[in-house]
Amino acid sequence: MDLTKIETLINFVGRSSITELTVTENGTTVRIFRDGSSASSSSAAEAGGTREQAAQTTNAATGVSHSGTVVDAPIFGVLHVASAPGDPPFVAVGDQVVEGQTLFIIEAMKVFNRIAAPRAGKITRLTDVKGAEVEVGDMLAEIA
Repeated sequence: MDLTKIETLINFVGRSSITELTVTENGTTVRIFRDGSSASSSSAAEAGGTREQAAQTTNAATGVSHSGTVVDAPIFGVLHVASAPGDPPFVAVGDQVVEGQTLFIIEAMKVFNRIAAPRAGKITRLTDVKGAEVEVGDMLAEIA
């Protein structure tokens, strides 16, 4: 099975509500799974209407007042904040970003997935995870 197919399967699992997918092709089996912890953020988004409203609701419940677009990890993998070790990070708190600008790279199964800004705005929060694993649904950044 080629890496393009595997990347497509990973993205499919990340976008869907399924928790496990096993595919066998030409004697090669790929098993992609995630835990159910991201279900709470998905249900909050469905109940609140938009991801921004879900972020406001979640933060209000914890007593923290943030409002903006939350950028979550769409897949499980290792989070890279720069294009190479020693390079400056893609973004920092306070930076203005444009829609489609690269914020992070998540490495999953030796495939590098670019995480882009869903809209233009100012970075108000960033994850403190750098070079470590992130789970589907982990907050990576917030754009106001």
